[in-house]
Amino acid sequence: MSGGREHGGGPAGRPESLADLLGGRGGAVDATLPPVAFTVGWLLTDRSLGGGVAAAVVAGTAVALWRLRRGERPRSVLVGLLAVCVAALIALYTGRAADFFLVQLFSNAASALVWVVSIALRRPLLGVLVGVALRQHGRWRRDRALLRAYARGSWVWAATYALRVAVFLPLWLGNQVVALTVARAALTWPLVAAALTVSWVVIRRSLPAGHPGLRHPVEPAQPGAVAGSPER
Repeated sequence: MSGGREHGGGPAGRPESLADLLGGRGGAVDATLPPVAFTVGWLLTDRSLGGGVAAAVVAGTAVALWRLRRGERPRSVLVGLLAVCVAALIALYTGRAADFFLVQLFSNAASALVWVVSIALRRPLLGVLVGVALRQHGRWRRDRALLRAYARGSWVWAATYALRVAVFLPLWLGNQVVALTVARAALTWPLVAAALTVSWVVIRRSLPAGHPGLRHPVEPAQPGAVAGSPER
């Protein structure tokens, strides 16, 4: 990156982005299918929870099989399917269709808290994720400019989770099932796409001119280093 610009990693020679490093937005698109299927099934069966749950589980299973076929890790695939099943069980237990979205509400609240805490602990989660993707073993944390840039970018992601909670909570309290479904779809993959773009811009603008980029953290000079000696 020259002047905070990363080169060489993106398709067709374009600058590498967070979507390239973190795997794009496919998972976020898939995640909207079970809730949509739940609401469609619920409406088509005259607001029967059984119909909605059956449609959601079928959709969740289809998504899981599709992800496995694409070569995703079985563990992450099973976690996604488990979340759908837990949401379905909660709705069946309470007898309230809106409670199908309760897992999503709590998970977003918890996620917002985790992102904020990670920034406060000077281990911004965005840096952790990119560091793992680039196999940097925490070297990025020794680069003060990169650490600051990741912290600023992480605030973007914390805000997305807080936004979802602010939208989902009143709709859940009002038992607005269709509105919850629309909000879930609108605030899943479009919001992820926006967060990827905005946080990437924030990171690029936060890095000083001449910084070599995300793939090349600048480590502090070692005490006693000979002036003019090549960096490792």
